[in-house]
Amino acid sequence: MTLAIDVRGLNKSFGDKHVVQDVDLQVEEGRICGFLGPNGSGKTTTLRMLCGLLTPDSGQGTALGLDIIAQANLIKRQAGYMTQRFSLYEDLTIEENLMFSARVHGLDDRRNRVDRALERLGLAERRAQLAGSLSGGWKQRLALATATLHEPRLLLLDEPTAGVDPKARRTFWDEIHALSAEGLTVLVSTHYMDEAERCHEIAYIAYGKLMARGEAQGVIAGSNLVTFNGEGPGIDRLSGEIGRLPGVEMAAPFGQALHVSGTDRRALEAALAPYRREPFRWAEVEPNLEDVFIHLMDRSEDNFR
Repeated sequence: MTLAIDVRGLNKSFGDKHVVQDVDLQVEEGRICGFLGPNGSGKTTTLRMLCGLLTPDSGQGTALGLDIIAQANLIKRQAGYMTQRFSLYEDLTIEENLMFSARVHGLDDRRNRVDRALERLGLAERRAQLAGSLSGGWKQRLALATATLHEPRLLLLDEPTAGVDPKARRTFWDEIHALSAEGLTVLVSTHYMDEAERCHEIAYIAYGKLMARGEAQGVIAGSNLVTFNGEGPGIDRLSGEIGRLPGVEMAAPFGQALHVSGTDRRALEAALAPYRREPFRWAEVEPNLEDVFIHLMDRSEDNFR
């Protein structure tokens, strides 16, 4: 096993806010790791430390075998970084943005590189279109083409599909998996649980602290959550009432069903006992990533509060 990312004890503060706290993270080459967590949890700060854009206050480690502090400039040359907001030149065309990026990176054979990127991301027919006139999905494709133009070995994506329609998101993820199959390592932050499930592994960070790590099913199993799904007329309207009962950590309506979870099985079953009657039907189900996400979020303390 060769690690593309291997960092330990990363810390970063801004003023009196300890944004990243003793984070350890290892990602194997060619793997896609989903980086999950609520807003303000240190995901973006961690990504920037890994690619040399920020220097950690303490901690150590490597990215692509290079020291993240002493060799940060070398890491930048071999890493692609796609920011949360579209940051390319909107008054340049798709092709002009790519050519500009090629020059900034000092790439050789620029014309062929740009042509290949346009073809790969389905942008060739739009090459003369101004970037500012593109929809969210096409801007996303252009940003990905730019981030991978210099053929990086590590790709860092900061909530790349926020505000993009489901079809564009699926197309984007198909391309990410194709790049991973070619050996590219990807660390991607996301709030979409369906995207997290498409990752080889996930890491959950909450307000600076890494709280869970591993493949999705392992993280779910390690949460120790017990979940029951209730069905029946009007059961979804009971979420507030049931959610306040001892032993119930969360009660969330899903259409006309109700998802109820907790870590103490006995207390949870006692809470649900009065509702195990007609017209309601209950069945134990496996918790999903969203259940675990909310469970971990509720157990963490907001360091900006």
